[in-house]
Amino acid sequence: MFIAVTQTGSLSAAATRIGVPLPTLSRKIALLESDLNMQLLERTARGCRVTEAGSRLFEHASGGIEALQEAERLIMSAQARLVGRLRLSLPQSFEPWWELLGLFQRAHPDIQISVYSTERRVDLLADGVDVALRVGAIADDTVVARHMLSFRHILVASPRLVERPGALNHPADLNRYPCAAWGSTLDARPVWMLGGHSSPVPATFTVNDYLHLRARAIAGDVVTELPSFLAAEPLKRGELVELLPEHPFPDTPLHLVYRRQRHPSTIVRTYLDFCSTHLSIIEDRCRAPSHE
Repeated sequence: MFIAVTQTGSLSAAATRIGVPLPTLSRKIALLESDLNMQLLERTARGCRVTEAGSRLFEHASGGIEALQEAERLIMSAQARLVGRLRLSLPQSFEPWWELLGLFQRAHPDIQISVYSTERRVDLLADGVDVALRVGAIADDTVVARHMLSFRHILVASPRLVERPGALNHPADLNRYPCAAWGSTLDARPVWMLGGHSSPVPATFTVNDYLHLRARAIAGDVVTELPSFLAAEPLKRGELVELLPEHPFPDTPLHLVYRRQRHPSTIVRTYLDFCSTHLSIIEDRCRAPSHE
């Protein structure tokens, strides 16, 4: 019951999830706190927030409950078909992973997948995420990281925009063009690492959505950066051209991360192995254009 309240953030939601009367659940939680002689949950107007002591209990107890549920699934599944739920976090607009998820669910139709798409680096424990796809370096000793691949961003614009007078041969030349950049906040001051050098972006527009940036670039409004997989098709169709290829962005690592625990569930292990086995799908989509 405590684990359900922690995961849902609400006594009433937990009662509904596990199918017990709300008064019973509330009384049992109070008894647990009394037995341990410590407060595990702070009641708020919006639900419940776990205390530091409660967080420690949840971290250890949830692994035991998950192991029990895993054992039950294995025993009850007569044909060894995986049944259960997989909670994932993906970066926004990361299109190559959508195809892989479709393949995984077709291979395992009895697994219910819930995806939380966000630019935010989620807390796997607090947010109830089984596996997160993370872009960039990993500096978190509470998770296990499995490196998938590296990709890079590219600088692009509509051919119409760069037909204007004035060659664009050096990052300093960007000051002559309207630029747009990805920004995590409204006050973001974007910087592009071009050719190993930091270049402040003369941005007239910032947004935390690469699909929006792509649309503005195709419309001929701006020069912008895009992940290689979002630029590939517009480049093939001639809607965009790559700029300053001799000043490339650095490679960006991509990892799957999951909580550091002794025994990841069978569903989590199956998902991790499936992604590794079918990595060529992602690599083909993330490959930067060749300039040979």
